[in-house]
Amino acid sequence: MKKTKTQDKMHQENQNKNKQHIPVLLNEVLKYLAPQPGDKYLDLTAGYGGHATEVIGITGSLIEAVLIDRDKNAVRELQKIFPANTVNFRRQDFLSASRELVAAKRQFNLILADLGTSSPHLNESSRGFAINKSGPLDMRMDQTQELTAETIVNSYSEAEITHILRTFGEEPKAKRIARAIIEARPLKTTDELAAVIQKAWPGRSRVHPATRTFQALRIAVNDELGLLEQSLPLWLKLLSPGGRIAVISFHSLEDRLVKQAFQEVSGQRYDADFKLLTKRPVTPSPEEVAYNPRARSAKLRAAVKINKKGN
Repeated sequence: MKKTKTQDKMHQENQNKNKQHIPVLLNEVLKYLAPQPGDKYLDLTAGYGGHATEVIGITGSLIEAVLIDRDKNAVRELQKIFPANTVNFRRQDFLSASRELVAAKRQFNLILADLGTSSPHLNESSRGFAINKSGPLDMRMDQTQELTAETIVNSYSEAEITHILRTFGEEPKAKRIARAIIEARPLKTTDELAAVIQKAWPGRSRVHPATRTFQALRIAVNDELGLLEQSLPLWLKLLSPGGRIAVISFHSLEDRLVKQAFQEVSGQRYDADFKLLTKRPVTPSPEEVAYNPRARSAKLRAAVKINKKGN
């Protein structure tokens, strides 16, 4: 399919943007979504446009595409990539947007959710996501919400913090770290928090000792698992017959929810509405991890909605 000048411009701008954010598992996303000209595309975590640009470059259906992100910076960048008054941008969390789309009886041929944080989140110290940068204890995807990591760290009880670290970070030393946080209050910056956690974790660790704690706090701040669990059934409703969905997760808790949701509606049962396209999660190749280390924990699962007679 020959690309238009608009699509060539989008592709070039995407390549420039990819200098700071590389879309994870891009080839695999294109393989399992298998976009075709005219397909309607829904990107639930459009971020900085890495996947969306490539998919829409194939479908050519800008006016039929819906791009969602709750980060105002991401939406601002998306609006620079795609021509004005074409793509439907929505600055919302994906649960709110999905509910509205279901209520409007919208249907899509292709749905993608990339659940990871973007490189700009980790590269900008002011966002508070990075362990190795000094910044405020923020960690909000949506900068308008009230709850921040600082609120949790400085006002939650030891039992509450322990629960967050154990449940969302699968942190084996959750209680010890929670106690250390309580004793070190008030904490204002990411490097202060990382230093406290490092002292609470004696010996050697394959990754930074604060990695699981930062993950847990981020999940709690943004209610990531709650939003995902409620959204998955809605995404399946939004697929048109024959439509395909792909979800990229970055830790076992997310992947478990996606796996369960897909398995519940697929299989060899006569009433199955979906067919799994991935029997097990697809992971990045060694080559991809080499040039994009942040892809190393990514897992992709995909499914297709069965096109039954009468649909």
